[in-house]
Amino acid sequence: MDFVKIINSFTGKRVLIIGDLILDRYILGKVSRISPEAPVPVVEVTDESFLLGGAANVANNIIALGGKVSIAGIIGKDTAGGILRELLEKRGVNTEGIIEDRRPTTVKTRVIAHNQQVVRFDREDLKKLEGRNLENLLGYVKKAMQGHDAVIVSDYKKGVITPALIKALVLYAKSRGAFIAVDPKVGHFHFYKKVSVITPNLMEASQGSGIEIKDEKSLMKAGRALMSRLSCKSVLITRGEDGMSLFEKSGAREVKSTHIPTAAKKVFDVTGAGDTVIATLALAHTAGATLEDAARIANHAAGIVVGEVGTAAATPDLLVKSLKGTKK
Repeated sequence: MDFVKIINSFTGKRVLIIGDLILDRYILGKVSRISPEAPVPVVEVTDESFLLGGAANVANNIIALGGKVSIAGIIGKDTAGGILRELLEKRGVNTEGIIEDRRPTTVKTRVIAHNQQVVRFDREDLKKLEGRNLENLLGYVKKAMQGHDAVIVSDYKKGVITPALIKALVLYAKSRGAFIAVDPKVGHFHFYKKVSVITPNLMEASQGSGIEIKDEKSLMKAGRALMSRLSCKSVLITRGEDGMSLFEKSGAREVKSTHIPTAAKKVFDVTGAGDTVIATLALAHTAGATLEDAARIANHAAGIVVGEVGTAAATPDLLVKSLKGTKK
């Protein structure tokens, strides 16, 4: 496989992302005293920044790799929603599929002092997407799928991803053979029936399959169980320092498994690694790579981002450098 050719083909590929949009807020400061009001540190704020989180970070990863993105989800009619939309549009993301709702925009605020997180507080409304909002989202998705090469479902369990949404999505995709990749969440596995691929981590795969993964035998059993229960075409289980394991249909009843060792040389922060994996996997497969080769490319992209602190994104140049000399 010519990995460089595939990576060069990322340019211009169009991906539709559906999922939970999150604004990551970072408050930076320093601590020099304890509050007289309670035994907690007093953080003297020195800086504040906003980054794309959740499904929005998946979009950020695809843009960084040279792809084009349209995104569908929910934000509130609030300041945070305006900031999130502006950040996406500055990155060149098509935000026509974003619906404004009465619920607040999901915001994760992290207070960091001396390079350590002091506290995190979340503002969110987890009610299920339904009614007119669901109808509007489905209407946009049905229309948008015609102009995109792949669909990514980014589920952060904030209310956007529902059985009705997935069922309609699979139905739309069936008529045009669209590739649907899902980054799953525990508790929602029964939603994802008949999608193209799901990308759980080891803990999610264990809980989703109902099989405790403790060795290669139980890993194989869990991968096969997920494929059987969900009737999906493939499962990619990310395994941290042990790399990835890809399960694919091979014939009517056979399942082919491929184990891919980690490409990470150092690990500083795994934040957003799952977003990077699914973004790169979908983009590479859309660019002509087999699912196995797409997983190998995604493995290298994940190795790049875990070597950085905070949510990060791989670039084509970094990917080519990482994959240099790699053989199938």
